[in-house]
Amino acid sequence: MVIRSHSSKAIEMALTSSASLYLGIDVGTGSARAGIFDEHGKLLKSASSPLQIWKEGNCIEQSSTDIWLAVCAATRAACQLANVSGEDISSVGFAATCSLVAVGEDDSPVTVSWSGDARRNVIVWMDHRAVEQAERINAYNSPVLQYAGGALSPEMQPPKLLWVKENLNESWAVAFRWMDLSDWLTYRATGDDTRSLCTTVCKWTYLGHAHMQQMSMKNTKAMDACGWDDVFWQEIGLGDLVEGHYAKIGRSVAFPGHPLGAGLTGTAAQELGLCEGTPVGASLIDAHAGGIGVIESVPSSNIKPQAMVPELWLTEGGQSATGALLDHLVENHVVAPLLANRAASQNISLYELLNRILESMALEMQAPFVASLSKDVHVLPDFHGNRSPVADPSAKGMISGLTLDSSEKQLAVLYLATLQSIAYGTRHIVEHCNAHGLKASHSTSCGFQLIDTLLACGGLSKNSLYIQEHADIIGFPVILPRERESVLLGAAILGAVSAKKYNTLQDAMKALNAPGQVFYPSQDPKVKKYHDAKYRIFRALYEQQVSFRSMISDALG
Repeated sequence: MVIRSHSSKAIEMALTSSASLYLGIDVGTGSARAGIFDEHGKLLKSASSPLQIWKEGNCIEQSSTDIWLAVCAATRAACQLANVSGEDISSVGFAATCSLVAVGEDDSPVTVSWSGDARRNVIVWMDHRAVEQAERINAYNSPVLQYAGGALSPEMQPPKLLWVKENLNESWAVAFRWMDLSDWLTYRATGDDTRSLCTTVCKWTYLGHAHMQQMSMKNTKAMDACGWDDVFWQEIGLGDLVEGHYAKIGRSVAFPGHPLGAGLTGTAAQELGLCEGTPVGASLIDAHAGGIGVIESVPSSNIKPQAMVPELWLTEGGQSATGALLDHLVENHVVAPLLANRAASQNISLYELLNRILESMALEMQAPFVASLSKDVHVLPDFHGNRSPVADPSAKGMISGLTLDSSEKQLAVLYLATLQSIAYGTRHIVEHCNAHGLKASHSTSCGFQLIDTLLACGGLSKNSLYIQEHADIIGFPVILPRERESVLLGAAILGAVSAKKYNTLQDAMKALNAPGQVFYPSQDPKVKKYHDAKYRIFRALYEQQVSFRSMISDALG
């Protein structure tokens, strides 16, 4: 179990009789984490518990039973470390990956695996089994696709649902609820199967703007789902999900932070070590929870989300593999075990050790700047397909410039080139968004507001080289929040809103968020010139891959 500690003084301040403590729970791909925050948005203690995962080709699966046990273990550990009891926790909020959970009428797990193993009832977000189904769905060119970037990714839920229907008939017949993981967590905690507007809009093709229009007319914050498009589900072969007013995928949808049910059920409270009735807010996808935990840390921010914040729009652009890509390339290198041992002996991470090796190499080789060490190595980071902006799940990773060198210096350069390639991917997304004109709001006439600042959150935001390379490559300042565990904070904010500690989600964000360090782009023109050149190579690598793919296709007839 991994534990993050904060000062005892901060804990003592938070545990005064009038203090409110908010619990945020985040379920990632490899672990479930729980963090306790005080009324100023400061993390007091956190704990994590590992998750089991099955990987067989394009099929990647988990167990909701295992996930819930890990959530309970992390929550109990965090409370114990913070020396607080269940009575001290004012509210609970959940965030999770956008994985797909299948359960039966009695809430028992329903297998989504070729193995038939009932434990394996979660299709993990990164699973790519449904590529062919996604292609067929996109061929219908349904109007709902214009709100999903023009095409669905195989990582989204409709293609995965169609795959199950076409390949696992028995599972399809007995599944009573299909839920995004974060929605399943709130259901498991409260017994209320209301879905989040975040999950349904971002991964299920729910039309959030239709939902908002109906809510404004009825002056309510949660209502029966009115944003599903019957024609879409029927034409793609999933018309049976329309039955019962979409009972299996969400007949009720609410804004993130909306209070669910009567709070924690007695069973869930006992398992978590909390109190029955503790308020629980509607959930968020983990990345979006990170946004909630960072955006209002910049008062002048012009970012306008909608599936995250009520009445505002969200544009989502992501890469399918970033941290996992770095782990894959670094940990599978021949010298990785030796470096990992050295890093452990110095009580630093493997990536911090690689950053230090790069700094030493730059001095030794009299390089003009650290980034230039990657001059002979170029990486296309699409090892798990491209999610944005070209939306090509068939894309593959590419590395140009490999030699027979297997030294730690070679690994450091490969790590640097890979890290830079992720930043070039971010630049590609930002340039695409700016080229298509981002309006400051869909309902105003204030003109175009181009992206000119990045706010960073998540595990990689703790890597200073990663953040600085982003600033240099994109040419914008990158702002970090005061609280680096912004996903946990975002989840905790949802709970605070559900407990009526704040009138709105925006009020809670303003009260609990705060800015931290700012990374500015290098002012050296040589750095910009260098990255502009490497960015052109980055773009050319994908174009070459598409050309190669066409040549092979022609050769195979």
